[in-house]
Amino acid sequence: MKKIIALFSVALLLSCGSKTDKKKGFEYQRTPKETKTTPQKTESSVPVDLSNKGIGPITEVKLDRSVDTEKADQGATLFKQKCTACHMTDKKLIGPAMSGVLERRSPEWVMNLLLNPTEMLKQDAVANALLKEYNNVMMLNQNLSEEEARSIVEYLRTL
Repeated sequence: MKKIIALFSVALLLSCGSKTDKKKGFEYQRTPKETKTTPQKTESSVPVDLSNKGIGPITEVKLDRSVDTEKADQGATLFKQKCTACHMTDKKLIGPAMSGVLERRSPEWVMNLLLNPTEMLKQDAVANALLKEYNNVMMLNQNLSEEEARSIVEYLRTL
């Protein structure tokens, strides 16, 4: 029995090695400033189309040079109530980011999508491309009035 304990003790001491051979665990040497060399993916692969007015009741929207702050405030409230479940202003969520949307789509198109999402997603090429890009998650009809949709467009101008 003493021989077994002695052999076990020697084996244990030999397996430990010297203190200089021990590793401290996982180590990662970080370079001073790592930079990404790969280009960022663009916001959307859907092309910009300002001539498309969409499908629905809105055929023309005249935007004043300055933003109507009262309408924009109403639009901000509506956006927070009805749109933030799927949209953020500055980054993608379930749907596209809303910042700069009026640089990519006409105000008529935006209002028609707000008022008539089902038909737009079925018949409008841009809306259909966006649907595909966002995993076929359909925009729900929020039952907005034309005035409410116009207020949201005015809010989107402020982003």
